[in-house]
Amino acid sequence: MPEPYPVTRSDAEWQRLLTPEQYAVMRQHGTEAPGSCALLREKRQGRFACAGCGQVLFESGGKFESGTGWPSFDTPAPGAVETTIDRSYGMVRTEVHCARCGSHLGHVFDDGPPPTGQRYCINGVALTFTPD
Repeated sequence: MPEPYPVTRSDAEWQRLLTPEQYAVMRQHGTEAPGSCALLREKRQGRFACAGCGQVLFESGGKFESGTGWPSFDTPAPGAVETTIDRSYGMVRTEVHCARCGSHLGHVFDDGPPPTGQRYCINGVALTFTPD
């Protein structure tokens, strides 16, 4: 049984709240097409939040161009994300999800830039952006 999160909604509520693409990614663990999200090219200073619950997940200062086609960050906001092991598609990866609502965000890899060496590869449709 999934662990309870501070923000919980029924499946019908998630479907009403999210676009079909957001729902497929965030609630069904899908992936958006690489290069398809405008937030990939977002360069302004500000905060990236969960599209499902509004929790701030990343600050723009930690965003970098990874060349993967998805927004990439080196550090999440403290306590904002949790991880689980993802064994889908015949590989082992570390899934990243929102600590507040449990929505799937993407994956984290150990090939990022210093100082953390991590690359949080996040689906842009799972994010909203608020400029400073």
